[in-house]
Amino acid sequence: MLLYSKKSSYFADSKDIKTLLIRKMKNILVIGATGQIGSELTMELRERYGNEHVVAGYIVGAEPKGELKESGPSAIADVTNVEMIASVVKQYRIDTIYNLAALLSVVAESKPRLAWKIGIDGLWNILEVARENHCAVFTPSSIGSFGENTPHNLTPQDTIQRPRTMYGVTKVTTELLSDYYHNKYGVDTRAVRFPGIISNVTPPGGGTTDYAVDIFYYAVRGEKFVCPIKAGTLMDMMYMPDALNAAIMLMEADPTKLIHRNAFNIASMSFAPETIYEAIRKYEPTFEMTYDVDPLKQRIANSWPDKMDDSCARAEWGWKPTYDLDSMTKDMLEKLRIKLNK
Repeated sequence: MLLYSKKSSYFADSKDIKTLLIRKMKNILVIGATGQIGSELTMELRERYGNEHVVAGYIVGAEPKGELKESGPSAIADVTNVEMIASVVKQYRIDTIYNLAALLSVVAESKPRLAWKIGIDGLWNILEVARENHCAVFTPSSIGSFGENTPHNLTPQDTIQRPRTMYGVTKVTTELLSDYYHNKYGVDTRAVRFPGIISNVTPPGGGTTDYAVDIFYYAVRGEKFVCPIKAGTLMDMMYMPDALNAAIMLMEADPTKLIHRNAFNIASMSFAPETIYEAIRKYEPTFEMTYDVDPLKQRIANSWPDKMDDSCARAEWGWKPTYDLDSMTKDMLEKLRIKLNK
């Protein structure tokens, strides 16, 4: 069975996936389709499933633009309005919802009530609509769901989760609430714990790991980068193509093989600021970096894993990243030189 379009910009061959992926999505709603992950996920899903089968859900003030707007259907889909979500699901006969509505870690600390309203009250609305309309739901968790008491090296799939940020609290609650709806109502809920996501398309928007995106822009522009995270601070990171593939692979996976639905550790690379700096200097030898540590970002980073153990995702649905630090660095620099005309 062909799972991925041959035109796909990232992944053209599905033969290595074998029989782990058997669930075919039909009509997909991406909520938060104009966000960092959502904008690229929507386009990748359209590439694989057809433009007309993927609806870009957005909120007023964050309307789709350009190719995202022109390539397929879009609809206002505010997670705080359950009637609105239900209407969109019924209108487009949605069977799969990617719920990406959330505030990122640093922003959530300054707006904790809004973070809860969007992340948890909004999720409750999504799950209720999914229960009534027999939809599968993907709501990502994060490395932020862990805390200072979690083992930091090879963080296990099942371990203590006691975060002290509102972002982390909402992510743990997301996992538990999604499990509840699966166990009580049979809703097909699935999730991954995303590490920091690095993209050459969408600029960062208030996350602790944003420095790992910003640093590339500074390097390509020939500017000195001031890093807000101190040297030696390890965090899991992932290149966007791998993150998109994980989100799609999991929703295509055989549900009978899934043990840890909400949520799977996934990992690709782990590095500290000085490591990515040296990786960039391999291609931009005059690039300079200094440090000016942001106390809030550093406190959050210190509470997150250095590296997660993703063996359950590999065993249960065939997860495997494509990019390592060097291949990501080379591709990021090449894409940004074109984007920034450098």
